[in-house]
Amino acid sequence: MQHDYDLLIAGGGLAGNCLALALKDTGLKIAIVEANTREQLHDSPAGDRALALAAGTVKMLEALGIWQGASQAATAIKNIHISDQGHFGKVRLSAQKENVQALGYVITARDIEAHVAKLVTEAGIELICPARLVGLMAGTNTINISLKRGDEPLNVSAKLLVGADGGNSSVRKLLEIAQQITEYGQTALVTTVKSSLPHNNVAFERFTASGPLALLPVENDHCAVVWTRTDEDAAALMSGSEADFLAELQRCFGYKLGELSLAAPRRAFPLSLIRAEKMTAVRTVVIGNAVHQLHPVAGQGFNLGLRDVVQLAEMIIARHQAGQDIGSADFLTAYAESRQKDHDRTIGFTDTVVRIFSNDWLALAAARNIGLAILDHIPAAKTLLTRHAMGLAGRLPRLGGRR
Repeated sequence: MQHDYDLLIAGGGLAGNCLALALKDTGLKIAIVEANTREQLHDSPAGDRALALAAGTVKMLEALGIWQGASQAATAIKNIHISDQGHFGKVRLSAQKENVQALGYVITARDIEAHVAKLVTEAGIELICPARLVGLMAGTNTINISLKRGDEPLNVSAKLLVGADGGNSSVRKLLEIAQQITEYGQTALVTTVKSSLPHNNVAFERFTASGPLALLPVENDHCAVVWTRTDEDAAALMSGSEADFLAELQRCFGYKLGELSLAAPRRAFPLSLIRAEKMTAVRTVVIGNAVHQLHPVAGQGFNLGLRDVVQLAEMIIARHQAGQDIGSADFLTAYAESRQKDHDRTIGFTDTVVRIFSNDWLALAAARNIGLAILDHIPAAKTLLTRHAMGLAGRLPRLGGRR
């Protein structure tokens, strides 16, 4: 059966571009469809977000040939300090004690996105951009995709369509895949601050009654701030003055890093847990934010999405090498089953942390603080927690053996 592509990837962001790079040397005919121009993607406020990359994620990025060029824009996390505002419980995790170079790294979404986009261009992967998906029709051997490039209609076909087009996924909507949505009533306030004391590569996670506050180390004694507040508090902090915003931030965080001053605009992102009810349809699979959007409390969103990418790439490579159909129903079912456990575990862990640590009920506050205090004194438990924080607690995909 004639088809235009083996694989059509909807979405030229991190997930879609990483998948294309993972498959660039396989002989598969691949194209990426992206609705926004590179300039629009680069200038998006979402590019300001700091991504906390777990050590396991860095291993995968290395295998994809991405980390080698992106690492210069990243800052190592050597220690993690977890505390609870107004309570005694604390946990300190250390790269040195775990005999690793770093527990993870911090990089802005814009920096890694720009680098990955550059690698896609250098690899000669076809980019259909700007273009929107407006229709899908799956057949026995191919899926037919209707695109709109400006005012020009364009019809293409592929063996497999991958929806890597983010939280507002056109692929998911066209397939009418329902979502389970948990509203937290919280908003993430994102900015960058400069501190008067050096951060010494320490990442701080501080739990407060209104939600967690993370200060992540970035270059030149700056810290990326991810501050969760109730929707009402967040609206007041965004509409108030910078001085009032800083005063409240300082009150919540304290003076471990001395005086804080704003070094970037304030941004607000509403928070909820969103999960698609299924990952696959006929000759189609959705990955990354198109299938799950997590609360940033544990910094697991991108890490989980990249595991989707590399697992799918690994399975496509094996399937293609065996001369089998990469879009068949049995293949897509096997992929979905292979990702289910990781999704359930990571999403469940993140949701539990939100509920436990965004709650000032006295008995719960006491229990979690006793837990933090005990955890800080049990090396084996700290090692397990550190391995989860580093994304090394489960099996990492092999990327088709290309290590």
